[in-house]
Amino acid sequence: MGRVTTRRPAQHFSSRGPSARPETLVVEEPLEIRVNGTAITVTMRTPGADVELAQGFLLTEGVIGGRDDIQNARYCRGNTEDGVNTYNVLDVTLAPGVPMPEVDVSRNFYTTSSCGVCGKASLDAVNLISRHSPGDDPTTIGEQALYLLPDRLRAAQKVFATTGGLHGAALFDTAGDPLVVREDIGRHNAVDKVIGWSLQQRRIPLSGTVLLVSGRVSFEIAQKAVMAGVPILAAVSAPSSLAVDLAAQAGLTLIAFLRDESMNIYTRPDRVSR
Repeated sequence: MGRVTTRRPAQHFSSRGPSARPETLVVEEPLEIRVNGTAITVTMRTPGADVELAQGFLLTEGVIGGRDDIQNARYCRGNTEDGVNTYNVLDVTLAPGVPMPEVDVSRNFYTTSSCGVCGKASLDAVNLISRHSPGDDPTTIGEQALYLLPDRLRAAQKVFATTGGLHGAALFDTAGDPLVVREDIGRHNAVDKVIGWSLQQRRIPLSGTVLLVSGRVSFEIAQKAVMAGVPILAAVSAPSSLAVDLAAQAGLTLIAFLRDESMNIYTRPDRVSR
């Protein structure tokens, strides 16, 4: 398995003058995800929980619907001259009868943002392929429990504490207790890792949970929440307009600017009790 952090020399400047010192940096490496031996996507990620990342990605892209759709996942030999395993190529074998995804321009798999469907027409596309729509989920959570979540996420981000360079995603129950926390240089990868963990634990759909992300909520993050059946999505930063549109259409509660005991609730505020 590749390293999560590495050291690099840097010149540090301050009021006391310049000095040379090593700095701890987060590792960024490509991961090629294959399905039944066919390359599907390449994403830039922080090594670790790669199987979760791949499985979460495949679920949120509609390729699989649950753990039973996967037969196994394994790393492939590297492309170096000696064939050493670089742990940067992962092949997922689908269970018998599960169809291969259609890899074409319309699916837009080949992208570092992992956005599988983009643009206005994608709102209908997500509803069409989602097997776990959150619209009918009766989950509710208390306002005060929500205010505690950002600090609990930050406290669990061990690598962020040493590098300052990672996004975090966490799944909480409605009491505010964390179920899983994952970090990655890409916020979409962190979310995929959380969803992949949930798939391995056979918790899909993610009824009765809150998904919290450390940054903003783009369309792709809202898409992933809808595809996994998450009823409540929260973020410490801003949402995009298309993320709000998708949340409204899918019945997802979307909360943003969750910090300092305040928040904005853009859709389905009925799930938050005072």
